Amino acid sequence: MVPPRPTSLTRRVALRTPALAALAAVWRPGGASAAGAAAPARDLIPGIPGLPEVPPLIGSGGEPSTVDVNEPRYLGYSPADRKRPYADFMESATQPAQDHLVEAYWGPQTPTAKIPPLSALADDLNGRGYSTVENGYGSVGGSQVWAAALTRMPGVTAAMWDWWFGWHSSESARYRLWHPDSHAYAALRHDRTTVAGLTDRQRYVGNTSYVDEFIGGQLEQLAITFLDPASAGLRTSDDVTVVYGRVASSQAPLSLGVLAHQVRPVRGGAEMRSRFYLNVPGLADLDLIAAQAAHNRGDLPQIVQRIPFTVDFARSLMEHCGREMNHLARFLPDLYAQRKRL
Repeated sequence: MVPPRPTSLTRRVALRTPALAALAAVWRPGGASAAGAAAPARDLIPGIPGLPEVPPLIGSGGEPSTVDVNEPRYLGYSPADRKRPYADFMESATQPAQDHLVEAYWGPQTPTAKIPPLSALADDLNGRGYSTVENGYGSVGGSQVWAAALTRMPGVTAAMWDWWFGWHSSESARYRLWHPDSHAYAALRHDRTTVAGLTDRQRYVGNTSYVDEFIGGQLEQLAITFLDPASAGLRTSDDVTVVYGRVASSQAPLSLGVLAHQVRPVRGGAEMRSRFYLNVPGLADLDLIAAQAAHNRGDLPQIVQRIPFTVDFARSLMEHCGREMNHLARFLPDLYAQRKRL
């Protein structure tokens, strides 16, 4: 058994990062550098080559946000959630990860020499075969940490995942379908779920999803901006998709890492090859309304994200990814078949 989810949402978590302390000094009125001159925040956290730049959000004119500063955060489902048209798919607990991921969780961390650097992400995922390590966690070198997970999905297609990423983040109850033990909140910067004439990919690529989730018992409040995979050299086709994005804090203008989920066909369904690179520093756009919503989380901790992320966190992330992908894949074909009424 992997560690159970937290039993309380009131556990306080400290934010420990010199980068945020430096930013806070600049944000204060009259903030200055040690030399006494005003210091731009960008100079305090230099970017790293390979960190994706977030383009302006496309189609933003007139598209509403689903961010509600007063929406409560909670795990599981409320009576109101149970009245939604997709309530038949609300399960009380998340399924475990597949056996090979559980074995990787209890196994040793992946040696650094076997982990591709972020700059080799396209080479890692574009190949027709498998990488040296498809399930693992470890240190890339320096402060970066990495996780990978392979999830087999009978009856699933890449198109189903493109639809899911374009649909689920507009309502927190939809997001909870994915991992009811750990997902507490979701909202979109721009709600494109009902915009006519868009493909499923166009509904999420270039958009930002704000989520609250527990990973390894630690609350994460994230702003995930989905980017065109071609910008990172990642190849897609009619039956292969790659969900690629930059992970940032929803409370501060800080980038935290990069994620990629490749879904490709195999006999009887599809498989997802997931990659995460964390502690990839840089600046990110901060939506002040979303930041206020994150701050108004009720009983959840006041400050989250322990930075830098540790190898142990990467281990928990690998297991979390394996659980949520396996859980949703079990009913995604049926959910997708009903998409027109949802």
